[in-house]
Amino acid sequence: MKSLLTEDGYQEIKQRIGQLTEQSARQWGKMEIGQMLWHCQYPLKLAIENRKNTSKGNWFIKTFFKKSLYNDKPFRKNLPTAPQLKTKESKDFTSELKVINTLVDDFYALKDRETWYPHQTFGALTKAQWGQMEYKHLDHHLRQFGV
Repeated sequence: MKSLLTEDGYQEIKQRIGQLTEQSARQWGKMEIGQMLWHCQYPLKLAIENRKNTSKGNWFIKTFFKKSLYNDKPFRKNLPTAPQLKTKESKDFTSELKVINTLVDDFYALKDRETWYPHQTFGALTKAQWGQMEYKHLDHHLRQFGV
């Protein structure tokens, strides 16, 4: 499984992000390109901030969805999106592209971090699982926009 915490995974994601343009058209879903870039920021920020979390997470999601975060099978198209990761507002492509690039760089810079607090929804994840989950989420949305 590829990971955003490995040089290969990081370089691949950066290269694919670099292929996006304002004219990149979605292959499925409802988000426009700027909205997608905004949407992809939240999971990265959550990992980078690495805040201690007292939530036990959602047992249903942890039981039935968590393992899909870090296996080789791509996410299926048109999965539901958590409400906090949705926006109806248009987002500026150039601004959101700059932010996502910075966040990807910041996340990769944590490749030597040893302490990773539990995810607010999925609970305990290892460093490897965090890297795989972040890679897989970005891969899903980059495929959504054809790169």
